[in-house]
Amino acid sequence: MNSIASAHGVTHPAQPGWWNPGLRQELLQLARQPRLLVACDYDGTLAAIVPDHRSVRPVPESVAALRLLASLPETTTAVISGRALRELAAMSRLPSEIHLIGSHGSEFDIGFVHALDEPTRALHARIVSALDKITGSAPGVLLEIKPASVAVHVRQAEPQVAEQVLAKVASGPAGWEGVQVTRGNAVTELSVVRTDKGEALEVLRHMCGATATIFLGDDLSAEEVFTKLAGPDLGIKVGAGRTMASYRIADSIAVAEVLSFLADERRAWLFGGQPVPIERLSMLGNGLSLALVTPDARICWQCSPGPASASIFADLLGGPPAGHFSVSPERDCLPLGQRYVPGTMTLETRWPGLLVTDYLDHHTDQHRTDLIRVVSGSAKAFVEFAPRPEFGQVAVRLQPVAEGLAVMGTSDPMVLRSPGIKWSITSDGPHESARAIVEPRPDRPVVLELRCGTGDLAAHPLPEPQRRARSGLYWSQWAASLNLPAVEPGQVTRSALTLRALCHSGTGAILAAATTSLPEAIGGIRNWDYRHCWLRDAALTAQALVSLGSAAEAAAYLGWVHRVLSSVQSPERLHPVYALDGGSSGSEAVIDTLPGYAGSRPVRVGNLADQQVQLDVFGPIVELIEALATHRGHLEEADWNLVVAMCEGVARRWREPDHGIWEERMAPRHHVYSKVMCWVAVDRALRMAESYGRSADSAWPVLRDAIAQDVLDGGWKDEVKAFTAAYDGTDLDAASLHIGLTGLLDPADDRFQATVSAVEAELRHGRTVYRYRRDDALPGAEGGFHLCTTWLIEAYVLTGRLAEAEDLFTQFIDTVGPTGLLPEEYDPIAERSLGNHPQAYSHLGLIRCARLLDAAGGTGLPRPTALEVAPIHIRNV
Repeated sequence: MNSIASAHGVTHPAQPGWWNPGLRQELLQLARQPRLLVACDYDGTLAAIVPDHRSVRPVPESVAALRLLASLPETTTAVISGRALRELAAMSRLPSEIHLIGSHGSEFDIGFVHALDEPTRALHARIVSALDKITGSAPGVLLEIKPASVAVHVRQAEPQVAEQVLAKVASGPAGWEGVQVTRGNAVTELSVVRTDKGEALEVLRHMCGATATIFLGDDLSAEEVFTKLAGPDLGIKVGAGRTMASYRIADSIAVAEVLSFLADERRAWLFGGQPVPIERLSMLGNGLSLALVTPDARICWQCSPGPASASIFADLLGGPPAGHFSVSPERDCLPLGQRYVPGTMTLETRWPGLLVTDYLDHHTDQHRTDLIRVVSGSAKAFVEFAPRPEFGQVAVRLQPVAEGLAVMGTSDPMVLRSPGIKWSITSDGPHESARAIVEPRPDRPVVLELRCGTGDLAAHPLPEPQRRARSGLYWSQWAASLNLPAVEPGQVTRSALTLRALCHSGTGAILAAATTSLPEAIGGIRNWDYRHCWLRDAALTAQALVSLGSAAEAAAYLGWVHRVLSSVQSPERLHPVYALDGGSSGSEAVIDTLPGYAGSRPVRVGNLADQQVQLDVFGPIVELIEALATHRGHLEEADWNLVVAMCEGVARRWREPDHGIWEERMAPRHHVYSKVMCWVAVDRALRMAESYGRSADSAWPVLRDAIAQDVLDGGWKDEVKAFTAAYDGTDLDAASLHIGLTGLLDPADDRFQATVSAVEAELRHGRTVYRYRRDDALPGAEGGFHLCTTWLIEAYVLTGRLAEAEDLFTQFIDTVGPTGLLPEEYDPIAERSLGNHPQAYSHLGLIRCARLLDAAGGTGLPRPTALEVAPIHIRNV
């Protein structure tokens, strides 16, 4: 058997056969590379060898596969041939998206054609003349003249003639100074410039920034390429002969099979199958960790050790290769339904004869997460456990041990307790997965416990039913304590539970959402990481919970804000967003090994908003403190000190432009919403000073009036009859509705009424409202923003348009997922949800609307006497 030498100097046999498992595994790994270069030879590889070298045509299936590969994002295809570039193009008829490189790498189709100087042209002419004399009378020998070389083809000559001709070439012009010789199958080529397919490949690799390359070739010149391959690269030899390639396949038909397989796998990896609609995902939570579950009980998203850490399951953003934990019936069938156990974060997924119950144990140490999956019923179930730590970038080995599996190769310990289960371990290269068939009994369910942060596989001191009941009670007791509106009380409860699950009990911070990079447009780049604590979002979330009667989350969050403020020492230096521990949210990075939800790239971690100026953050924090003081009946000294600090920040910075609530990556503007929120901070501070006997700064009343007048003068535009997004333009923005929602302007004022009408006309589309329609310097579109929809509902109520408010609220509720969760946005054209999920903004907006409609007597339901709705305070200007 022919041998090859690896990049490490180890000689081993080239593995034959297209169906070789090792080759298929290598191709699967290549298909998942961030940027892939696919290149191959022409004669003998893309096309079969035939006697007449002028009649060689590529295998149609190979052309189709190369065309498909070339059409995929971050994928470059090329054919590197010994033929002259013009001849290669004419003969192959390959589409323009496939790069062609001729003359063994000396002729590029992309501007790299060598310009020959006079001495080189003279040498080329001498070679042509000499070879013409050698081959002129030799039957079956063909001379191919190229721009920088001459090839002697002897495939059609008798063996003795071929041998004599090649010997004369070798002893003659092949030995001249300045001539480079390349020998192939029945061909010798003499070139007057350096020709090297390996060098050509390196040029291509550099141009496209490939992270991995595959090359398929059949003759000796292909070895020039194989010697350049290293790391994740793959070389495949076509046909017989010694080679440096790792694998061997038989012929051009096998090449077509390889390319087709690679094209299908790469397309599947980049775009996935039909993704689960975002709103159909359900969330598990315990106050420290979060996980997302598909309607068929697949854990598709979980990060460890915390919700903003790297993922261990990222199927949501990369398909099954990115990690998942699945339970399904052995006999394939659709689930009958999925629901939360009422008032809890315990999720049930049901099939005929099978029930899967999922929850995160609330009563564990802070460093540890226990995800518990209970499989009950009478039907057999198939379980697959495929952890992929660090977004799949860390190799994983699964070691069967007593009572379960140990996950090897992770920085933090991780085990799966699964006593009595016989696991089958499979490998896809760097990662291993475990599969098993389990058979629950009516009196003995199967319990699977994924324990992150510990290597302990011992039985828990409490039986599983008690653990489940205890965790459920933590949520249900809290939910039962809420003061619910009569409008959509069940949905308000689920929204409140969702918001509480986004509250990080270890720090007091509140996440904006549970995920990163769920797209604002399918296939687009508007994919952001929301697993951090935005000062504004968190304050609004805590305020929504206070409005339902729960103050603990607000108190914990304000404690977190105090700690953050003490670290920056000056309120005007506050950043818009922080990590959950109060530190920097980190630089924004791209995980290019994940293709994204439905092919929406890039997948980002971290958020550049950390570096922006957003002056609206002061208002929501002060407004939260007022709501909390109203709930308690008194104002804490520490909270008043925070109010003073926020007003100091406003006084110093309110006249500056900023990036605004939408964090546009453009030059700062004087945003109306930001100015209004600065006004809110000072106005609410003055109200609290009066209500709780605090000493207000004498400059605050003047400051409040100055901000209000500035907004009224700079924000209103007669030409559009509305308050606009910013002082310098006429573009509308739903956030500008807050000029009336906050009471800076009386909602009965004609200017606010006109603004509501303008927003409705330009930004509302059916059941949703867009943030704005302006060019924000990012490509692509986005969906309507759920929070903006709730703002318009509030504006309808305040302007006396109750019937329209009720109608839009009903349409808004129709976008809620089957288990009661809402992401960030909604596409009214495609009728699908978009953005990170579940989103705090969307749920707090729902709660605000339900309470406001209830207070206004909307939806035809009686108003509950126990609910006190916070009044809207109006400033007469």
